Amino acid sequence: MATISVPVQSKVPTRALVGFAWLTLGFMVLVVLWGAVVRATGSGAGCGANWPLCNGDFFPHHPRLATVIEFTHRSMTGVCTFLVMALAAWTFWGTERGHAARRSVVWSMVLLVTEALLGAALVLLHYVENNISTGRVVMQSIHFTNTMLLLGALSLTAWFLARRNEQAIPVVEGARTTALVAVAATILVGATGSLAALADTLFPSPSLWAGLMEDFAATSPLLIRMRWVHPAAALVGLVCVVLLARRVRTTLSAVVAWLLVLQILLGVADVLLLAPTWMQVVHLLGADIYWVALVGLAAEIVWPKTVQSRISAA
Repeated sequence: MATISVPVQSKVPTRALVGFAWLTLGFMVLVVLWGAVVRATGSGAGCGANWPLCNGDFFPHHPRLATVIEFTHRSMTGVCTFLVMALAAWTFWGTERGHAARRSVVWSMVLLVTEALLGAALVLLHYVENNISTGRVVMQSIHFTNTMLLLGALSLTAWFLARRNEQAIPVVEGARTTALVAVAATILVGATGSLAALADTLFPSPSLWAGLMEDFAATSPLLIRMRWVHPAAALVGLVCVVLLARRVRTTLSAVVAWLLVLQILLGVADVLLLAPTWMQVVHLLGADIYWVALVGLAAEIVWPKTVQSRISAA
């Protein structure tokens, strides 16, 4: 008897799963922004030298403002943990074996654990409030680098789940290397930016001119003398992204380039306004959006194809 070939559709991520992935990423961005509020307001010790408890309690009693700010951040992190766990379970259930989103969501879970441990270390080692030690500088850089990697992994998860075809964008020779260098440069910009923001919080300048003089004064603290590294790293990142946009001419690459221009303008405004808390948060929001877009562009260049469906004979 003759057999009839029947097309068999592999698992394709549903719109609900894709939407949930972007929702999880968006909530993680809110967690990062509120973390900036914790740092800018000096509320890192709002729960005392206790972790994960807050001043020895699950729920603080008669909390001061710093405690409310810090406890809110910890609570948001807890919610985000459940969201990432749910996303991981749904991704493995809703995709086929070997789907790229499975690997990125696993990395999201791993990086979320290290994010929590690094946050705990900042509290338990007293690298909060007015601590200006070298240890805090190093830990702050590591912590924010991990934050960027976590956002990147969640971005890749959402991006891979959202892709619906195998069409690769035109990529010229050397574009993959340029994309990876641009990503690495942006991570460096983020790490140095977190130190610059910490310096602005701990050592607020009375004026723009006074701040510039402090940057190059031999008697200034290490954090102050390191502030110039951030704009220097941003310049390197700008060159990398411009080269990438010239090699890969797509709508997404143009969006990334314009988001970078916006980031530079926000950075200039942050300096001119002497880094008020609200401006630091806006600047960080712009950085997060730019980072998500850059990761998506890099994903299309480095991993240009993802198999969403296949046909087998029965």
